[in-house]
Amino acid sequence: MSQGHAVHRTCAVKPKEPVRLLTIRSHAGLSGDMLLAGLWRICAMSNESVNALLAKILPNLAGSVQLVRREIAHVGGWQVRVSLPEEHEHRNCADILAIIASSGLGEQAADWARQTFELLARVEGEVHGLAPDKVHFHEVGALDSILDICLACELLARLAPARLVLSPLPVADGFVRCAHGLMPVPAPAVLRLLEGLRVTSFAGSGETLTPTAAALLHVWPVEFGPWPAMQVEKTALVYGSREFRDLPNGASFALGLALE
Repeated sequence: MSQGHAVHRTCAVKPKEPVRLLTIRSHAGLSGDMLLAGLWRICAMSNESVNALLAKILPNLAGSVQLVRREIAHVGGWQVRVSLPEEHEHRNCADILAIIASSGLGEQAADWARQTFELLARVEGEVHGLAPDKVHFHEVGALDSILDICLACELLARLAPARLVLSPLPVADGFVRCAHGLMPVPAPAVLRLLEGLRVTSFAGSGETLTPTAAALLHVWPVEFGPWPAMQVEKTALVYGSREFRDLPNGASFALGLALE
């Protein structure tokens, strides 16, 4: 009687899809315009392409923004330059949400922008003892902040990385002048927004993190950690408008495939 032989079946293991990853390494804090500049460079879009996009999502602001090269200590990077008319209108959250709702933002970008301004309204309300719908924005409600938030959200949504990894955010002592006068940093709204974020010390003095950037980092799917293991595809070095003594106000962006 012949003895049967066991049949061995091998199951093909489907290889994992490569995971696209974006990391932001902050040298001296972050602002909304720095986030916009980095995403702009990583998306490899021309000034003409971004303003054409802006014409679709926020037509009244079309042609108002440029990405320009800037050198600090003879090292070239990129910076957003915005040209908008001065305005003294103080908008409340409902005003800004109406702008977002009537914009041409994609669904994900519009949701992020809406959440960002709702968070800012709640935090400003807590700071000043007001209901969120009674908060009138000053700096944050200005057109340039609406532009920074909406356009940065649109670019990140289009880039759609599976992971967004940030370095701890440098925070300094010092003072900043705002609509309410001279304030210690972190200013009250930023101090409240630090809750849940990872920070580290900064050797300079002054504002390193703006309310716009801090709010966006709460809304975006961010994780904090060291440089991730990745195959780097694109990089960008960007600068902010604020200057610190002996240290460039910059951040590095890198896009690639995760190796883990």
